[in-house]
Amino acid sequence: MAVESLWSRPLPRVQPRGVSLRWGAGAVAFLAGSIIVGLAAGPVHIGAGSILAAALSHVPLLHVHSSLDAVQRAVLWQLRAPRVALAALVGGMLAVAGASYQGVFRNPLCDPYLLGVAGGAGLGATLAIVYASAAATGSTWTVPLAAFAGAIAAVVVTYALGRSVGAAHMTGALVLAGVTMATFTAAVQTFVQQQHTQQLQNVYSWLLGGFSTATWHDVAICAPYVAASSLVLVLHRRVLDVLSLGDDEASSLGIDVGRARLAIVVAATLGTAAAVSVSGLIAFVGIIVPHTIRLLVSTSYRAVIPLSLLAGAGFLVLTDVVARTVLSPAELPIGVVTAFLGAPFFAIVLRSSRAAR
Repeated sequence: MAVESLWSRPLPRVQPRGVSLRWGAGAVAFLAGSIIVGLAAGPVHIGAGSILAAALSHVPLLHVHSSLDAVQRAVLWQLRAPRVALAALVGGMLAVAGASYQGVFRNPLCDPYLLGVAGGAGLGATLAIVYASAAATGSTWTVPLAAFAGAIAAVVVTYALGRSVGAAHMTGALVLAGVTMATFTAAVQTFVQQQHTQQLQNVYSWLLGGFSTATWHDVAICAPYVAASSLVLVLHRRVLDVLSLGDDEASSLGIDVGRARLAIVVAATLGTAAAVSVSGLIAFVGIIVPHTIRLLVSTSYRAVIPLSLLAGAGFLVLTDVVARTVLSPAELPIGVVTAFLGAPFFAIVLRSSRAAR
């Protein structure tokens, strides 16, 4: 009788830990709204309806007519659209990479530059600007390529140093190796800058980040890396949930911890290196966006990873709007804006993480 009454009770409803339809639609709407604001904001006013009509006019069989004149079309498609597209790619990549690093290393304060990406990219760009005269003649190819190569080289050295201590202590050793690499590259970069002070303005202009010179060529360079890296990280979102329990627990559940960690770190690093190579160093995106998702939606990486990708894209597009309008006609480096927003947010996260202990 007791058994019958037990089975006759309604079973509790299992709540999925992934992205709900409401939050998924909200993230898409936020990104779409950010893109419209980014395309509309500027000295040349272009309304949201005109932007939508101009976009639909390029879709076959719809026969939508654009009301924009030649100047407005040039501003929209040659100046603002590549800038907005690049900001969205970089913002989404930095946010999802930050969330992935926080899951792999089980540290809420990790960011996409943890393993020396920022230091390596900054050193590579500095060497290109100083010794190749890239700021004047070859910046289209030389600076992004040097920054990308420097970032990858720094991470390879960092990973080799972390791996040398053995698998048992590799997680902590990677963090320390990243700090060591960042310190070393900063020292070399400072030395180079002191020897070529006439190029300091060009170097700092790149280091503080920005999209003022964004072109469709930059978007084409960055997009494949961001797409491939983001796909790998999204596919590993459930693995990140398991890794957050600890290496022993993950191994007992059948996860190859070493292989999973390597795949996530490589994907996040490759995408971050490609992003910073065309945008410069933009801080705090990888901390602000994932933690906002955790506070508002869920701590599960099944939700944090895809929502960080969408929200990070929209966040950096809006941040770029602030950077180019707050002191108009002058333009504020976007790294200054993100640092202004991120520093107090970092303090809040640090305080909350200490309180959780």
